[in-house]
Amino acid sequence: MAAPEAWRARSCWFCEVAAATTMEATSREAAPAKSSASGPSAPPALFELCGRAVSAHMGVLESGVWALPGPILQSILPLLNIYYLERIEETALKKGLSTQAIWRRLWDELMKTRPSSLESVTCWRAKFMEAFFSHVLRGTIDVSSDRRLCDQRFSPLLHSSRHVRQLTICNMLQGATELVAEPNRRVLETLASSLHTLKFRHLLFSDVAAQQSLRQLLHQLIHHGAVSQVSLYSWPVPESALFILILTMSAGFWQPGPGGPPCRLCGEASRGRAPSRDEGSLLLGSRRPRRDAAERCAAALMATRRKSEAKQMPRAAAATRVTRRSTQESLTAGGTDPKRELHPPATSHEAPGTKRPPSAPATTSSATSSTSSSKRGPASSAPQPKPLKRFKRAAGKKGARTRQGSGAESEDLYDFVFIVAGEKEDGEEMEIGEVACGALDGSDPSCIGLPALEASQRFRSISTLELFTVPLSTEAALTLCHLLSSWVSLESLTLSYNGLGSNIFRLLDSLRALSGQAGCRLRALHLSDLFSPLPILELTRAIVRALPLLRVLSIRVDHPSQRDNPAVPGNAGPPNHIVGDEEIPENCLEQLEMGFPRGAQPAPLLCSVLKASGSLQQLSLDSATFASPQDFGLVLQTLKEYNLALKRLSFHDMNLADCQSEVLFLLQNLTLQEITFSFCRLFEKRPAQFLPEMVTAMKGNSTLKGLRLPGNRLGNAGLLALADVFSEDSSSSLCQLDISSNCIKPDGLLEFAKRLERWGRGAFGHLRLFQNWLDQDAVTAREAIRRLRATCHVVSDSWDSSQAFADYVSTM
Repeated sequence: MAAPEAWRARSCWFCEVAAATTMEATSREAAPAKSSASGPSAPPALFELCGRAVSAHMGVLESGVWALPGPILQSILPLLNIYYLERIEETALKKGLSTQAIWRRLWDELMKTRPSSLESVTCWRAKFMEAFFSHVLRGTIDVSSDRRLCDQRFSPLLHSSRHVRQLTICNMLQGATELVAEPNRRVLETLASSLHTLKFRHLLFSDVAAQQSLRQLLHQLIHHGAVSQVSLYSWPVPESALFILILTMSAGFWQPGPGGPPCRLCGEASRGRAPSRDEGSLLLGSRRPRRDAAERCAAALMATRRKSEAKQMPRAAAATRVTRRSTQESLTAGGTDPKRELHPPATSHEAPGTKRPPSAPATTSSATSSTSSSKRGPASSAPQPKPLKRFKRAAGKKGARTRQGSGAESEDLYDFVFIVAGEKEDGEEMEIGEVACGALDGSDPSCIGLPALEASQRFRSISTLELFTVPLSTEAALTLCHLLSSWVSLESLTLSYNGLGSNIFRLLDSLRALSGQAGCRLRALHLSDLFSPLPILELTRAIVRALPLLRVLSIRVDHPSQRDNPAVPGNAGPPNHIVGDEEIPENCLEQLEMGFPRGAQPAPLLCSVLKASGSLQQLSLDSATFASPQDFGLVLQTLKEYNLALKRLSFHDMNLADCQSEVLFLLQNLTLQEITFSFCRLFEKRPAQFLPEMVTAMKGNSTLKGLRLPGNRLGNAGLLALADVFSEDSSSSLCQLDISSNCIKPDGLLEFAKRLERWGRGAFGHLRLFQNWLDQDAVTAREAIRRLRATCHVVSDSWDSSQAFADYVSTM
């Protein structure tokens, strides 16, 4: 009896407090509520009114609300704002209540976006809070516009920061300055422990102040925090100084920027502790311990960039207070020729193909100009610049750094013109290029900026680096390669459409050097590009030789290389130490994915990779073409003999119409658990003879669990033939079947479902039916899917089959 009495006591307390609070604080809401409360709807309206009153005074009533019985608390939860709803989560779970539906409704009403169908949301509270943090930081949401978001007792950024696992910085580094500001110090400290992934999207040109803020932000989040992954997306015209800053900070290098405040955490960490075993070799003191080429080059690049920033900082402040005309007059008065800046001649000392960073100052003193001109060659040797696209500046937001006044547009144009003027095309020279080449050639460290290395330190670095659609200049590629050669903490590297070109050879050298480092952790490499100076199979062999401990390798080249066409004049071969005829040593590859360009591929080269990969468990070949079915059979025979651990095999966009005997050979393999033939034209020839042979092979295979056949024009006849795989005399254990995009009609699907019912066995776990012609008879399709759901989980969609008229004609 004690429990019911406690419930009644709590209920009476809630009613008393709610009634008193309602009378005191919500009199304006109570009058219309009472006037409209009539009939059966009166009690719920009164309860909701009381709940809103309690929600509005949670600062006083919070502890009492937490102690309420579960049924009453469940009705109050939807009325709380996001701050108290987040705070009460643990108490609600103890009472057997879930807030997931409330957070999902908040997401739909406030964020107004639908999560991707590929995304599986396990916690809507964390997802909402993470998105809420980003919107508040960028100023794209007004917390005062909704009572559920506004509470003077809480800081939106601080309260949501502990749920942030992934942070995206866009455009002109919006948010970086706000996060390193002193009022948000606790926010940044919380992010340092909760944040794991830092993403940069669509970056534009930035000023020195923004880069200084970013430097401090990266230092705390990476060097003193828990960030383990940095990803860069869609940066068509990378700013060299900013790109090198992100790379070097991600690799663990740190030096305070010019005029920047000292790091409080570095001071606290350095007090009372002796240098670690590695620290003596990473820090340069008066004795100048030996450093490898990667560390010397990276630190020298940082020193050169900081020197450039130090020169630019006083001019950056003055430039915002003058008009374009006055600035041009000052350029002329200073003796600087704008045309010379736009078309700087090349020198004989600097690396060809390097670019001067756009952050370099547009103006120089007369002394610097004379010094630079003494190094340069004739002006006629300068290549003509290529036209550059103009990119819009990021739109300002409330609370962010924006230019105000009527002259903002003209200043934006001025900045764009003179920033672009600072860029250099491939083949032109730059000071950083000289430093990089000096480090490459192993020159004396004293010649490449040793004084700047004395203050350089190396801290914690990230384990995952991803570069998507970020074109790499020679300077950027040199920096990346030098950093990679000693980046032992790196576990996964993704380089996607970066225009590496011949820099791929430098990348292979750096990966080989990294593999020789003690403690190298690199286990996953994802490489894709439009072109490659090496054919894809030779590139794969070179990577496997350079990284024998690699577990995952994904490589894709969209177009053939020049070496695929020997008739191309001036086709120089790769270095001998990269491509050789020696056998590949045994490696640790477990997953290999390859996307091929058009043209026949030499099967022996692929077989050599497979023979050395005895631990391979998953193989995917996309758009692979072989000279004959015999070559394809040779690859399959190699898999059977040397890759006994292979479990998953996938073929996509391959013409296997003439390889039916090889396909049957695969289906009889008793080690494979999943096979994918995606858009492989399997049933283009001899379907009446091939389908029964295929079904017979599958009925005798008891290890195959998944078969994916999307885009093979199976049709109704082929689907009914596959139904025999699940007959009573079959030993098949198939539990996943994908027949998407196979010209299947509703009547054929219904007959397939009836056959499965007639055999009376659980056919399989998942059936995928995307992009079939089920809209031709919606009633029959619904009946077929209803019957199928009695034996399996059906995944389908609503697709307009009129888009597939050409496929329909081809199967008539």
